[in-house]
Amino acid sequence: MVKIIPAIDVIDGKCVRLTRGDYAQKKVYSENPLEVAKQFEGKGYTRLHVVDLDGAKAQHIVNYRALEQIATRTQLVVDFGGGLKTADDLRIAFECGAAMVTGGSIAVKNPDEFTRWIARYGGDKIILGADVVDEKIAVSGWQESTQEDLLPFIAGYVEKGVTQVICTDVSKDGMLQGANVALYRKILEHFPSLYLIASGGVSRRSDVEDLQKAGVPAVIVGKAFYEGRM
Repeated sequence: MVKIIPAIDVIDGKCVRLTRGDYAQKKVYSENPLEVAKQFEGKGYTRLHVVDLDGAKAQHIVNYRALEQIATRTQLVVDFGGGLKTADDLRIAFECGAAMVTGGSIAVKNPDEFTRWIARYGGDKIILGADVVDEKIAVSGWQESTQEDLLPFIAGYVEKGVTQVICTDVSKDGMLQGANVALYRKILEHFPSLYLIASGGVSRRSDVEDLQKAGVPAVIVGKAFYEGRM
């Protein structure tokens, strides 16, 4: 059964969702991310994906207090990303209760540092963030495109010990039009043992079922929860 991972994105300490990563298309769903996390926990979910969108923009961790509240006042296993660029950012995230962290931009812009993180903490704690636009990696909170191709990007880090990848199709994110199943199937054909976490576009239960049929082990769901579709 595919694992469903609820998402909380944080701006100014509030629970928000963007559309296609556009900060100008921000919708606030709650003033209190902790209460949202408790609601997910109450419904039986065990893992939570938290993104510091302020951090992604600022290039350093910002909303660590929201992370700390969720991690210390729920039993949820939290993976945390957004703005993690230095060893100090990483230390703060782990000290505030993150069980795992996701690195995306740093894996492109400072591969040596990201490789050191993998070597120190292992693939069970360091997740590779592979956000894509037309199968090219996007960085800096999706505000910047690169010429880095998705599959070689993943391959390089699998060789270095990465076992989990969160792959977001930016064009699908927040659109509620279904996930890019073909993309995830393609990734798993090349990396069948990868713990691939799909993200972007899930709008209903049938989208999750389509991902399960494709062999995707886990999926992040955000806006579909907040809009009452799941």
